[in-house]
Amino acid sequence: MFREVAVIGAGGWGTALSIVLAENFRTVHIWARETEVCESINNSSYNQTFLPKVKMPANIRATQDIAEAVKQKDLLVFAVPSAYLSEIIALVKPHIAVDTVIVNVGKGFDPGTKKRLSEIIKQSFPGNDFAVLSGPNHAEETGKKIPSATVIAAEKKEIAEQLQDSFMTSYFRVYTSTDIVGVELGGALKNIIALATGVLDGLNFGDNTRAALMTRGLSEITRLGMAMGAQTMTFAGLSGVGDLIVTCTSMHSRNRRCGIAIGQGTSLQNYLNQTKMEVEGVGACKSAYYLAQKYNIRMPITTALYQVLYEDLKPEAAVKVLMTGDKRHEIEDIAF
Repeated sequence: MFREVAVIGAGGWGTALSIVLAENFRTVHIWARETEVCESINNSSYNQTFLPKVKMPANIRATQDIAEAVKQKDLLVFAVPSAYLSEIIALVKPHIAVDTVIVNVGKGFDPGTKKRLSEIIKQSFPGNDFAVLSGPNHAEETGKKIPSATVIAAEKKEIAEQLQDSFMTSYFRVYTSTDIVGVELGGALKNIIALATGVLDGLNFGDNTRAALMTRGLSEITRLGMAMGAQTMTFAGLSGVGDLIVTCTSMHSRNRRCGIAIGQGTSLQNYLNQTKMEVEGVGACKSAYYLAQKYNIRMPITTALYQVLYEDLKPEAAVKVLMTGDKRHEIEDIAF
């Protein structure tokens, strides 16, 4: 059993998971970069910046001192945006013990190397046991203790089961897996499809269009996942189709909201300038576009979205490209 836990990152998801962990730990320490976030959590039990409508338990304590947060912890949860993970690892590394178990809950790719986030963490902490947590979980709902389910994947079955005990509550059901690659890719790649789905909603298309894009998007996720060593059936589970459904259909989704704005004519840069929240699908699209070429995988939705985001292709033109592409056999096209 783990005794001391810290969450590195006080965004919405890090805050929500600290609330979950507070059910099973005497004290949960959470590290935040921003002074106002620490003061808000410690003085009012609210994270007014990133999860303002959710009251936090009194046994959650925030700090800006990352060494204080990390020292003497046997469980460490990374909940930081993919673009900043390498920077945060460099701050954490001098203070982490080799027997500390690390869980990454961020969803994306390292923007420089295009590697999975778990690969970046394992390079820095090769001796530490490691896991990923991913599933159809909006912070706004998990923080309010609305029933949800998720998946924890670890190389060692016993580590996954220990973590299952640490995160499991009466409202947060946790399943275990040993498919780190599949669980991680499902969480990262679904943001691309959610962003694309939002574009379609911004163009005022209908349910038929959304369902088609989500289904074909799952095919793309599965194809790339198989090429990268994931287990196919993982994408039929919570971290695959489950996460895809919730992110493509909910207004809680940052990626869907961003896509809607783009479909309505807002430029990507203007939208990003107006929000404090990370839109992981933007960077993930660039990484997946690179990986599709590296592994020689067909990813037409990802390619079309990449052209909209980075090559000024009009969303209407991208839809036409997708609708008039090569004729395919559906089932065969999922695997090849």
